[in-house]
This record gives sequence, structure tokens and C-alpha cells, in this order.
Amino acid sequence: MKKHFFLLSLTMFLLSCGESGSSEDDLDITSKFNSTWNIYEHFEQSDDDIIIYKAQPWGGLVGTVTQHNMPVNWSRYESVTFEFAEPTPISTQVMLSEKLKTQAKPGVMSITCYFDGQDVSAVEEVVLQASDTCTLAVKRVYLTLNDAKWESKNLWTGNCSFGPWENGFVIGPELFSSAKEGDKLEFCYHTDQSDPEVSYWLFKTTYNKTDSTLQGNDNELNQWGCAYVGKESSIYRIILTARDVAELKKVGLFVNGYYNVVTQCNLLSKQYVIASDEK
Repeated sequence: MKKHFFLLSLTMFLLSCGESGSSEDDLDITSKFNSTWNIYEHFEQSDDDIIIYKAQPWGGLVGTVTQHNMPVNWSRYESVTFEFAEPTPISTQVMLSEKLKTQAKPGVMSITCYFDGQDVSAVEEVVLQASDTCTLAVKRVYLTLNDAKWESKNLWTGNCSFGPWENGFVIGPELFSSAKEGDKLEFCYHTDQSDPEVSYWLFKTTYNKTDSTLQGNDNELNQWGCAYVGKESSIYRIILTARDVAELKKVGLFVNGYYNVVTQCNLLSKQYVIASDEK
């Protein structure tokens, strides 16, 4: 009897350990990256499990995340993050689809692509791209669970069509009185595809009456202080830093860009919830 009890206890212990390990394994997707978009690119894994990716301009290190050849639902996750073993030598980009595209300046040690507001219910692959020939050392790629709900406060509603930098709008400092570090600015929009010659779409957000761009999305900005968005995207969000909050409360926000049509800007505040209360 004691022997059976011992074996049963040992089995339950091993199963519980296996379940917790499986949960962590589900978040780490580094092993999924085993192909490239460009046949002239190649990669190898070092002795310490770092992926050494020899990139070509806008090729791609591809992580295929399908299960049983079917897309996976990532709606319960907040983001996917690439960690590097050394600073990136050039601009890089993470892309899930035409909706999700996050760019980063050279010299970063990680890139996080947030799923904010986008449909990630059917994901097939995640791609890391470089803007030119280089070597990237990918240390780890992992998902982060969404552990919060967000309350939305409308700051601006309208119909601002940027065109080729022709139009923009201002949100006064008084509307940021309740803002705090970690809140998000949310822009609801659609890309203007009326001109067939236009092949990219941009946002530029600055402290009003200044040339200083917001700090919260600094890693995503190109050399002119602009953030690229995907052709089929409809939501763009910026996580506010302490400096952003202070400046916005002082002078407000100016928004313009290239061939986007913005209809709403909201302030999102995080409200943490207990996991057992989630539906």
C-alpha cells in the first residue's frame, strides 16, 4: 500500500513539474526559427544556443508557429520579444503580417512587437528582418501573456487625412491631466491607399509646438522621427514614459504623418485583473 502511494505521489509530482515547464516552453518560441525568406541568407546555432543570422536586406529569419499545419490563436498574449546577444548593427523589424510591423533603430538589445488592437487569432509565422546586409545574434524569442485590461478615455474624435504631410491635429495639455507613466496613446485609423504610388504609411507624434518626438516609441522611429505602420493596420499605440506624461501635460500633443486617416485618439489606462476573474 505504501509503495503504491509513493508511486502515485511521485507520478503527480512529475506531472505537475511537466505542466509548469510546458507553460514556460509555450512562451519561449526560439526553437521555431528554422528557415529564411531569402535563399541567399543563412543561419546557424552557436554552442550557447544563440541563433547567428546572416541577413540580407529585407529578407527574413522565419519562425513558423503553426500547429498541425493550422494557424495559432495568440489573442491571450500581449507581445512577442526578440532578445539579442549583442546590439543590432542596423535598423531591424519584426513582422507578423501586414497589420503588425515594429521597427527598431540600430543598437538595441531587444525588440518588442505589441499586438495592441490587432487581430492575432490566426498567426502562422513571425519574421525578423534587417534593413541591410548584417549579422544578428538572436538570444531568445518569447511571448508575454496579457495580464491586464485597459480602460479607454477618448481624447480626440474627427477625420484627419494626413495626405503627403498636409494635415495634422493637436490635443491640448488639459486632456492629459489624468495621464500617468505606462498609459498608452491609441490611434484609430485606416491607411489611405487612394494613390497607387504610395507604398508606405507613417505616423509622427511630437510634443506640441516642438520638434521633439515622444519618447515612448523612440525605438520604432526612423531618422526623421516617424513610425511605419502596416498597410492593413488600423490601431497604433504608444506606451507613455514619465517624460512623455510631463511634456504632454505641459504643452499637449501634435500628430501628423503620411497617408493615414485618423478618426480617434484615446488614452488607455491599465487595470490589472485577477486571473481567476477572467472570462
